[in-house]
Amino acid sequence: MNRAMNRMGLALGLALLTMPLVAQDFGAAGALSRDTVSVEEMLVYALQDEYLARAEYELILGEWGIQRPFANIIRSEEQHIAALLPLFERYGVEAPEDTAADHVILPASRQDAFEIGIHAEEENIAMYAAFLEANELPRDIQNVFAALLRGSENHLRAFERGLAAETGGGPGERGRLR
Repeated sequence: MNRAMNRMGLALGLALLTMPLVAQDFGAAGALSRDTVSVEEMLVYALQDEYLARAEYELILGEWGIQRPFANIIRSEEQHIAALLPLFERYGVEAPEDTAADHVILPASRQDAFEIGIHAEEENIAMYAAFLEANELPRDIQNVFAALLRGSENHLRAFERGLAAETGGGPGERGRLR
């Protein structure tokens, strides 16, 4: 549990430093700012975060025209949303409205676009890892969260490769947000 809390603290710190315009009680930033989160709240935060990723990547695609990996990952975010929605019905939880467009940040450059993607996926991974350490998480929710975590790990690698190509850096080399 300490490892999860350290990851949560690191992700929250990064969120506060690099993305101050995102509402603090929305998506992964909201989940990671809380000491405890109910299963119902986990579902809400997870869906908000998937909405947020989709909206952010759509904004980046529209503004910067960066097709890969953003276009592919937008389709994955749609699949993530589709995987979460049946859980709301199954557990009698009202799905939140998609207000993610109110929380997105327009990056200042193509490099920043990749950095935002990296940060978003790191925060998403930290959120799902913390959720998966919860006691008494129903098996179906656990399976969906684990699959979404693996998807976010793939997205993270794609953004890291994209950043390396954008900056001329080597694999895994990352720039910094200004």
